Amino acid sequence: MDGEWNDGQPIYRQLRDLVVANILDGVFAEGDPLPSVRQVAAEYRVNHLTVLKGYQVLVDAQLVEARRGVGMFVRAGARERLLEGERERFLAEEWPRVHATIQRLGLSAGELLEREPAEVPALDPGTER
Repeated sequence: MDGEWNDGQPIYRQLRDLVVANILDGVFAEGDPLPSVRQVAAEYRVNHLTVLKGYQVLVDAQLVEARRGVGMFVRAGARERLLEGERERFLAEEWPRVHATIQRLGLSAGELLEREPAEVPALDPGTER
């Protein structure tokens, strides 16, 4: 995300989805700290309470733990829990639309596999926490 937000979904939810994608992609591993609330708020030009709410959703889902005075960290087993849940969500919610579009356009499996998908932006784990 480069500061452009989808109006169809709350920003805190989009931030949550960005962190989830980073965990699934291995950008954040178990035990890794997440960027600080202040850092994310400044980088993406959003209110710190919005970032905090997005992080809290991750804490409530037991994917991230808050360590008082230290920050937010990816919990052990978070990636595996996410993979299971995100696979089910994709198959139930997204795949039917994707499949219908593929059929409507007459695309073959070979054509789809030849294409490189667009890269998803990541939160920078190397920045100050």
